[in-house]
Amino acid sequence: MISKDEAEAILKKHGQMHLLNHFDSLDEQKQKKLLSQIENIDFDLIESLYKKAGKKIDTSNDEISPIGYLDKQKLYDDYKKYENIGAKLIREGKLAAVTMAGGQGTRLGHDGPKGTYDIGLDSHKSLFELLCDNLKEAEKKYGVRVPWFIMTSEENNDETVEFFKKNKFFGYEKDKDLFFFKQGQLPMIDTEGKVLLNEDGLIKLAANGHGGVYEALVKNGMTKKMKEAGVKWAFIGGVDNCLVKMADPVFIGMAEDKGVTIACKSVVKANPHENVGVFCERKGMPGIVEYSEISDEMAEAVDENGELLYGEANILCNLVDVGKIEEIGSEPLPYHVAYKKASYMDENGDIVEPDSPNAYKFESFMFDAIERSSEIGILRDTREDNFAPVKNADSAGVDCPSTAKALYEAYQEKLKNQDIDFK
Repeated sequence: MISKDEAEAILKKHGQMHLLNHFDSLDEQKQKKLLSQIENIDFDLIESLYKKAGKKIDTSNDEISPIGYLDKQKLYDDYKKYENIGAKLIREGKLAAVTMAGGQGTRLGHDGPKGTYDIGLDSHKSLFELLCDNLKEAEKKYGVRVPWFIMTSEENNDETVEFFKKNKFFGYEKDKDLFFFKQGQLPMIDTEGKVLLNEDGLIKLAANGHGGVYEALVKNGMTKKMKEAGVKWAFIGGVDNCLVKMADPVFIGMAEDKGVTIACKSVVKANPHENVGVFCERKGMPGIVEYSEISDEMAEAVDENGELLYGEANILCNLVDVGKIEEIGSEPLPYHVAYKKASYMDENGDIVEPDSPNAYKFESFMFDAIERSSEIGILRDTREDNFAPVKNADSAGVDCPSTAKALYEAYQEKLKNQDIDFK
């Protein structure tokens, strides 16, 4: 670890000397942590991000066109072929599941990691347990346990691990087939480019976005563990979708058969103007176009069958070749800027609670990885069987616990009535 003098030299070079203003008032443990933070922050990167913070990327001249996809409900003969290919890969231990669970349940009024949230089912199962149920169904069906990798954050890691411990890891065995790893973080900065201090006098850090999962998997040695176990494909999804299918043999078989390194699931947009990103081709390459980038004319455009030309909604369900994860994770994805309201410690040691946005947060997004692949596979699936997100409080009335609960219960009833397995 660097000394205080060495930290001063680094901060002086980058105009961030204020970070040591309250150093002498910190206890020894916090002093060491602050010095460690200073040592590990890439201040050159922060400076370059700040220079771009106020600039909006112009995508108006990008050539955007519809992208091809396969509809799972219309595969016919290929359905069984893909299912057999995928089932074989699962049985051979070629699949791992990755759950991005670095967030807190604050927006839901929940004091704790989002994955520990109970959406209101009679069973009172948490989101983590609902996801685990999906993996247990795969184990029962294919006779193999799918290794589970859970990305936490600095903020919620200890609580998450403790929650799993209290629940006997839901039948998994920690560090054998269940692995926890932390998401990366970046400092928050003010509009003058100054790194903020938090209420403890330490550097205010924020998670670097779900696109950071690739880098985190590599840096934490998770891809190495996957390769040692013979895993070829990793399903990567969020903790807040209680209908996520992490071991869908048709999805895996399609990706394998098509020879792609990234495959994504889509669902049809609920309506032409739903606020979701959609898959597209941008400048001839696979990509995601945000709803804010699509004109009304594009959003409402349909093909000869009446299907939306830009209707494949991104639901953050991705299947990625482990080698591709290592390739993507070796170099950070582009960072996007968010202007947020953030409390901080000022130069006098007082805590400031702003009334309006005052700081920049930098995040990378998973969909940027798509643009690093010349070809991807997209499988359209049904919304009611695959997508029940828990993002908002019930007061929002959409993508909230009550809607997720209703969708989950409807799906379970469908399974019961039709006597079908998880797919």
